[in-house]
Amino acid sequence: MQIVMFLVPVMLILVVMGLLLFSWAVKNGQYDDLEGPAHRILYDDDKDMIPDEARTDKPQKTEDPSGGTADDQDDSPEDEPDRP
Repeated sequence: MQIVMFLVPVMLILVVMGLLLFSWAVKNGQYDDLEGPAHRILYDDDKDMIPDEARTDKPQKTEDPSGGTADDQDDSPEDEPDRP
């Protein structure tokens, strides 16, 4: 019976501490966005970590049979007006 007289106040102190920690977490925004960090890791931008010489998203210069590169030519004719 003496152990119950000891455990009841200890449990009440633990419950109060838990409630205080929970209220602190809610007040500081710990539960505002629960799914954001889980999705953010999937869309992490790794382009900064890839060396420039290993990147594949650089524009490739192709040879044009007329002598220049295909990137040097403009696809829009200059004598046609711009269409809205």
